[in-house]
Amino acid sequence: MISRNLRHLRLFVAVAELKSVTQASERWHVSQPAVTQALNKLEAETGGALFERSRNGFFPTPRGEILLRRVESAFGLLDPVLATISPRLRISLTYAQLQALVAVSETENFTLAARQLGLAQPTVHRAVTQIEQEAARSLFERTAFGILPTRLCQALTQAARLAIYELDQADAELAEFDGGEAGLIVIGAMPLARSVLLPTALVRFRQQYREMAVRVVDGPYPGMLSELRRGSLDILVGALREPAPIDDIVQEALFDDRLALLSRPDHPLAAQSVISVEDLLGYPWVVPHSGTPTRAQFETIFSSAGRQPPSRLIESGSLLLMRGLLLESDHLCCISHVQARTECDRGLLLQLPFDTDELVRPIGLTFRAGWRPTNPQRKMIEILTEVAALLGEGSRGFGERQAAGATSG
Repeated sequence: MISRNLRHLRLFVAVAELKSVTQASERWHVSQPAVTQALNKLEAETGGALFERSRNGFFPTPRGEILLRRVESAFGLLDPVLATISPRLRISLTYAQLQALVAVSETENFTLAARQLGLAQPTVHRAVTQIEQEAARSLFERTAFGILPTRLCQALTQAARLAIYELDQADAELAEFDGGEAGLIVIGAMPLARSVLLPTALVRFRQQYREMAVRVVDGPYPGMLSELRRGSLDILVGALREPAPIDDIVQEALFDDRLALLSRPDHPLAAQSVISVEDLLGYPWVVPHSGTPTRAQFETIFSSAGRQPPSRLIESGSLLLMRGLLLESDHLCCISHVQARTECDRGLLLQLPFDTDELVRPIGLTFRAGWRPTNPQRKMIEILTEVAALLGEGSRGFGERQAAGATSG
């Protein structure tokens, strides 16, 4: 693991830029032996030489280039905010202070932040106070409900999270450089991804990376989007939003999915060859939560016919719950066609003969703008793309399959 000594990392960047220990020491007002000592410690921590020394100066080795890219990115995120608060923070700020700031911002409580970091409460309080003293302003508003970060504090906290993420990425890349596997891939998964895309992709990934840790996180889209933007998630997989909800993310479409309307195999509507909107209005429904693309498509079925959507609704994104309700009642449900295919192929549920071919939504990947994946993360994206292509080939709507069946008959 690389040093989290921000002063040492700044000296490393200065030597790489200036190609001189002497000039780096002058820039940061420290002695030459201090710069040399910092480099020696970094090289010991990273497992090898970071510079090639020559008469023409110091030049980063391949190992040094890996570290340099990530450290420059980390400071590129931090420094603009630090300059706004207090230029001296570039010199005095420590990694421990950054960690304390992030923890207090997230928990809005010094005691909870200390527990999260495994430190004593006075230690965390002192770290935050030191930043505020250097900034000559309060970064938190003390209220009866907690300690609320100011807007400037929120900006610094966000920059700190992403800077810490870059240093973690450096650890992973340096481990791979030495032939090992390190780091963690964290994937935010929406319902379709959890049920049919990720299982296949993760099996393929594990065949190539046997030791790499992978964490799959699920939850409502707004919460996972926030986690992605703060660096807690690497990738978000599932239905894309049109337009993108904010400009600091990038969406990459993988395939188009369609809506499917399902019932139990012996449902009263299952025997009908043609189903109308009026038929659909006659039964209770279990549908995804309001605000999701699938829910919007469901409501379009009725609004396009000039009718109000059904009022007898149970809201859930759980396929297991949907299946249970459908098998034990006359409920109907709407889910992704790709998800429905597995249920229908097993004979558990039946796709109703109602044309939804116009109700298309893009499925894909969402990243932070400017995100630079490690090689294992890049491989995960490649595998997800390959698996998605296979799913997309099979994602034909009801009308399309009916036409194909009529032709073959």
